[in-house]
Amino acid sequence: MASILKSLRLAADPSRLRLLLLLEQEELSVAELQEILAKGQSRISTHLAQLKQAGLVDDRRAGKNAFYRLKAPAELMGLLRKAAREIPEADDDRQALRLAMRQRQDKMRRYFDELAGKFGRQYVPGRSWKGIAEALLKLMPPMVIADLGAGEGTLSQLMAQRARKVIAIDNSEKMVEFGAELARKHGIGNLEYRLGDLEDVPIRSRTVDLAFLSQALHHAAHPERAIAEAWRILKPGGRIAILDLGRHHVEKAREMYADLWLGFTELEIERYLKTARFKNVETAVVFREQEAPHFETVLGVGVK
Repeated sequence: MASILKSLRLAADPSRLRLLLLLEQEELSVAELQEILAKGQSRISTHLAQLKQAGLVDDRRAGKNAFYRLKAPAELMGLLRKAAREIPEADDDRQALRLAMRQRQDKMRRYFDELAGKFGRQYVPGRSWKGIAEALLKLMPPMVIADLGAGEGTLSQLMAQRARKVIAIDNSEKMVEFGAELARKHGIGNLEYRLGDLEDVPIRSRTVDLAFLSQALHHAAHPERAIAEAWRILKPGGRIAILDLGRHHVEKAREMYADLWLGFTELEIERYLKTARFKNVETAVVFREQEAPHFETVLGVGVK
């Protein structure tokens, strides 16, 4: 009875309760718990030491890191899950946990990116990124694609190699004229340029298989409306793909590139997509520039 009462007294502290709920879902390091809970290392370590002494958590060493995991009995966790309804931060913790797990995957991806960075440094006959990109484009199924915020349409022209039709949308009349002329010059008959806005796309509802926004969302006055428009034009089962800058603090970008937003966090893009009713939402940091200010590229995908 004493151990149960002690466990309940320990778990009554909101911070320790949040720790137990997180560790119920995933084995986590102190650094990851710091990021999720936005608390200092010493406070978290103190709470973990108390929980470990009570036999509610355990840890394991992995090199220089210690990962904590849940040991609390299921009956106790059942009570704590009910108590979590009184903790307003619990929902935010779950979202922050998902982001932390993505960051863990991104760390592994960066390792493989370093390996991939060796690709092309030494000459090997017939091996090139262009060759790989062309091969992947050929594997893409024929479909109707909306390139939203297409600019001069470089990506539109690449996708048109395989797509049934590509509709390139941009709000710059000169960009549309330039892109359309380029498509005519190269005989790309399945590529159509239209003048329009991301928040009021000149495409009929439910007519597109893929809505693609590459470095366009940070130019939208209302990003959530742009994503809602993408949802509108997609067929049921259609997909959205967003490539945009990660959140940064380079204010000069507003003047130099007419950026309205200084990028987005993964969590912001995820929320935009889910608010627009997209399912199977995934986000990831897919590239980080080597030179300052180390701009990152965030990918977000979802299904209608």
